[in-house]
Amino acid sequence: MFNRNRCLRPVAALASISLATGCSVLSDSSAESGEPIVVGTTSAPSTLDPAASWDGSWELFRNIYQTLLSYPNGATTPQPDAAESCKFTDATNTAYSCKLRADLTFSDGHALDADAVKHSIDRIRRINTAGGPAGLLGSLDRVQTKGDREVVFHLKTSDATFPFVLATPAMSIVDPEDYPAGALREGTEVTGSGPYALASYEENASAELVSNDNYKGYAERRNDAVTIRYFQDSGAMVQALKSKSIDVTYRGLAADDIVALQGQDPDSGLQLVEGAGTDISYLVFNPKDPMAGKASVRRAVAQVVDRAAISHNIYKDTVEPLYSMVPKGLTGHTTGFFDDYGDPDAEKARDILAADGITTPVALTFWYTSDRYGSETAVLFKELKRQLEASGLFEITLKSRPWKTYVEGYQKGEYPVFGRGWFPDFPDAENFIAPFVGDQNALGTPYPAPKITGVLLPRSRRESDRAQVEKDFEEAQQILVDDARLLPLWQGKQFIAASQEVSGGEQALDPSTIMMVWLLSRKTSW
Repeated sequence: MFNRNRCLRPVAALASISLATGCSVLSDSSAESGEPIVVGTTSAPSTLDPAASWDGSWELFRNIYQTLLSYPNGATTPQPDAAESCKFTDATNTAYSCKLRADLTFSDGHALDADAVKHSIDRIRRINTAGGPAGLLGSLDRVQTKGDREVVFHLKTSDATFPFVLATPAMSIVDPEDYPAGALREGTEVTGSGPYALASYEENASAELVSNDNYKGYAERRNDAVTIRYFQDSGAMVQALKSKSIDVTYRGLAADDIVALQGQDPDSGLQLVEGAGTDISYLVFNPKDPMAGKASVRRAVAQVVDRAAISHNIYKDTVEPLYSMVPKGLTGHTTGFFDDYGDPDAEKARDILAADGITTPVALTFWYTSDRYGSETAVLFKELKRQLEASGLFEITLKSRPWKTYVEGYQKGEYPVFGRGWFPDFPDAENFIAPFVGDQNALGTPYPAPKITGVLLPRSRRESDRAQVEKDFEEAQQILVDDARLLPLWQGKQFIAASQEVSGGEQALDPSTIMMVWLLSRKTSW
């Protein structure tokens, strides 16, 4: 029988996020089967080395590597994983100490100790990959070890969000014998300490995960093995689900496929779970481009783009219009772009350009990735082109690349305007602002914003009660609106389609909506 269940999981301040684990339609069966559970997604890793990744590669990392802290099922704040305990040890919140579990080892049997943790964190900053996760460690001064089991992180300034940074898969602990201190590990082999070991990996095709018998952490595996299959588009993934080639879909369900699943025959044997999401889609304007670098051009684009039409016509209301980089549901969310620009208006946009002496039509090239963020991405960019050219003010050229080469392109500053998606590192407004500003950020394009990086973010990090930093985040968002270098488009919802023979799908998403595949299991009876 086909079931559609709408289980909205509220997202709020760090101290009050609810995963609503009791709202699952997938029963919590712990039955194990020797047959791997097969998960389909359109989000393939760009790398297997945590030091290079600030993107969807984390979805694999969460399951094969281990971090000091993580999110056990139902947790709203980071809890110990490789660590036995972690805490701030001084009144100024600038020294954060973690004690490791005893007798930890990597999947190959090598010891996992304090030196391995220090090595893993230090190499992120030493390698400093463009667009990589070093930007997450901006508040870190140095890492100190005390014996084999204690690691102390000394911070430059107070940072109440640092435990959340340590819980991101970017901070995965790696084996010093296999991961060089000053270079990325090459090849397709992985040495981690997570719930699974990576048995085999074929780029853009599949990852085969098997139980890591050396794992010591909070995760309780409900299956012996998981195979992750990477698809180029939603249609092929859904067909694989219907033909029982896969058991669960994770990221990448297209709007048309979601709508079709909602109207599926009652005897299809499939179920669809809907939940609130905090992933966002946005445009990035390159300040070094002759036209995209002009504030008036960016503001004119912002004045023309019709988010409501995009959400309804392209995504069939499976997403919501977004008027701020901070999504709805997080403390500090605003509607700055709507407040300043109102409804789409070509004449207002014409006035913005005319006031700056810009001759129309303005020629811009928009880039997007051809194999990430779902099958609607190409359709979305065609709609953006249609809207902007219909105003008579722009002439848009569309270009695309596969994700791996696409990343290299925007990190080198090759694109005048390009599309990105963002899945949160942790559920706090800071994580929708800090990663995009400063000399070192997730976009590989420096964005000097001294009021944000020098005043608002440092001040907010001194406050452990995140509800008290709302005004700082509101001001930061207004700066982003005024600059219009980042143009938010929509906020997503979470959809998981699965065979009714599989349970655990709703519980399997952590607060950053990364799937913890060890919670999936195959039902044995009805």
